[in-house]
Amino acid sequence: MLSAKAEQFTESVIREMTRLAQKHNAVNLSQGFPDFAAPAEIKEAARQAIADDINQYAITWGAKPLRDAIVEKFARTQNVRVDPEREITICCGSTEAMMSAMMAIINPGDEIVVFEPFYENYGPDAILSGATPRFVRMQPPKDTNSEWTYDQDELAAAFNEHTKAIILNTPNNPTGKVFTRGELEFIRDLCVRHNTFCITDEIYEHILYDGTAHISMAQIDGMRERTIVINGLSKTYSVTGWRVGWAIAPPHATQSIRKVHDFLTVGAAAPLQQAGAAALQFPQSYYDKLSESYVVKRERLLKILTAAGFTVYKPRGAYYIMTDIVRFDFPHDDPRFAAPSRDVAFARYLVQEIGVACVPGSSFYNNAQDGASQVRFTFCKKEETLAAAEERFRKLRL
Repeated sequence: MLSAKAEQFTESVIREMTRLAQKHNAVNLSQGFPDFAAPAEIKEAARQAIADDINQYAITWGAKPLRDAIVEKFARTQNVRVDPEREITICCGSTEAMMSAMMAIINPGDEIVVFEPFYENYGPDAILSGATPRFVRMQPPKDTNSEWTYDQDELAAAFNEHTKAIILNTPNNPTGKVFTRGELEFIRDLCVRHNTFCITDEIYEHILYDGTAHISMAQIDGMRERTIVINGLSKTYSVTGWRVGWAIAPPHATQSIRKVHDFLTVGAAAPLQQAGAAALQFPQSYYDKLSESYVVKRERLLKILTAAGFTVYKPRGAYYIMTDIVRFDFPHDDPRFAAPSRDVAFARYLVQEIGVACVPGSSFYNNAQDGASQVRFTFCKKEETLAAAEERFRKLRL
């Protein structure tokens, strides 16, 4: 008598690994939340908003100061001007913004194109919105100087008369891939040819390495009226628990997104929206220092994982490292680690016996076996956390 939709997916594997980390007192390199303090300025802005009695409902689609701040920042960073009254919806995190966007545009029989490995929410989002996903596989780098790649012919073949949208996550979780302008223009051509939306998840826009640049699909010629940009405060300002995100979309799509959002959550926390408006006005130096700090953390964890025996795939953006575990010999037949795929068994072994939590690669693929030799780690952690992981990895043997 339960929903058939809910039977088609499991609870979040990422959040489960955090629970296991807590249970086994393991170093948590699984879930992508910073374990260091958020900027003092954003915390003070939140305290001031509460003191100023900004405690009641904001306008359903978002407080005016935050919408105005989003307009200013998007124009400054992406040279795209949007209308705060007709093209922005503030949601309870980027997760709800993605769900509201998909429910707002999907009809029965519609298909969406999804690159894999993908952030695990996209699969359930497709099911809950009624869409049929068409997956396009990305291949890992062949060496440290190459990128995750996809076959353009395979991507083109995934589009058809039923395609409603493609989901694009750049910088990408879990791979760290940053899509180039040429890749975006190729995707643009497919969207225009098939009259589809591009829903672009840009939550890691300021976490970039090696001279890469974040380019929003909304600034690509021909895509302004068919792009839905998803973003939020959580990653850039280290406030993943605040749950303030937004969708930037053309007016006709925004009308539908706002209706869905209204009946899903009514609105995001009012004082935190006020604080978000202050955060979006931070000077460029804040974003430069953020990126610089993550360069150090990336290099630190790359060194730790390489020394421990992992094959690592160097990310160009976001704060995750995908790895290959095929070289490891561990007691996968031990009933304590019994699992349907090798990566899950390895993740259980790692958290219980070594004391470090990661995310099984299979959670990022439609077919679990495609990720059976991969696991993902995150480096959005303070030095003490990374040092503790390094010490525990000394017990890991090839």
